[in-house]
Amino acid sequence: MKEYQLSIILPARNEEFLKQTIDDILLHKEADTEIIVGLDGAWATPQIPQHPDVTVVFAGESIGQRSITRLCAGISKAKYVIKVDAHCKFDQGFDRLLIEAFRKVGDNTVMVPIMKNLHVYDWKCHTCGKKVYQDVKPLCPKCATPMQKKMVWEERRGTRSFAYRFDSEPHFQYWNEYTKHPDYIKDLKEQSMTRTMSLQGSFFMCTRERYFALDVDDESFGSWGNQGMSVACKFWLSGGQVLVLHTTWYAHCFRTKGDVFGFPYPQDPRVVQTTKRKIKDLFYTKSFSGQIHPLSWLIEKFSPVPGWTETDIINLKKQETFK
Repeated sequence: MKEYQLSIILPARNEEFLKQTIDDILLHKEADTEIIVGLDGAWATPQIPQHPDVTVVFAGESIGQRSITRLCAGISKAKYVIKVDAHCKFDQGFDRLLIEAFRKVGDNTVMVPIMKNLHVYDWKCHTCGKKVYQDVKPLCPKCATPMQKKMVWEERRGTRSFAYRFDSEPHFQYWNEYTKHPDYIKDLKEQSMTRTMSLQGSFFMCTRERYFALDVDDESFGSWGNQGMSVACKFWLSGGQVLVLHTTWYAHCFRTKGDVFGFPYPQDPRVVQTTKRKIKDLFYTKSFSGQIHPLSWLIEKFSPVPGWTETDIINLKKQETFK
């Protein structure tokens, strides 16, 4: 049986672009990398290509993104695992570059590449020739004729994300302003890797050992959502680090505004709030196994953090039970 260095886990439920994502990984990987696809309660359409480096795990009923990811990670025998969304494109040799970078920084690390936006398709009208970007409903704005998809599958130029944070709510935020911080500039110059307070959630890489030791996909958080915050907090607060590698990238397709590429799981606001309360309960006031820093330490490490006032930090320290 072939030994792999890296397992890329693709949790998927009704993912329209799963096949394109798998094909893209196979085209651009350069290391001993396998793909483990977790089909959560639904078979893939179109069908997943047969390949010696692709394994499919099927759950007959949906068990949630965290659970299917965890199940796939349990099958892996590789040192490193990547969880990535099933609608992404990749840089040539991204896996090799990430493995090489990981070997320099130590195992208590979670790492991501630069994130770009993915232009998956355009809508094209075959009556008048009008072409529109993917995030609208497929009705031609010029002649009102139904439009068809024209695949593009290219990263968008000029759209890159390098740093992420969360506010006191907590609510995930992009953090472009952090690129001007002296620590960011110093890290980028010295090692082509920069620290980030949080993660976006569509991609993360860590060792399989740390994935399970930190219970990264803790199912008590719910089926999915707010994953970037929870993963980042678990690594930072256990004495680890969260890094962005600047020598490679992936491109992620964001859910479109026109309700034409929807979320695969129900977006019940009550469930979303429950996940946020879980994050607050675990990281704001209590501690999880292996924690050596309180959350206030992380906020002050990246200070000033927009969305965290001095009063917020004082109140946080008052409620922290971890010492």
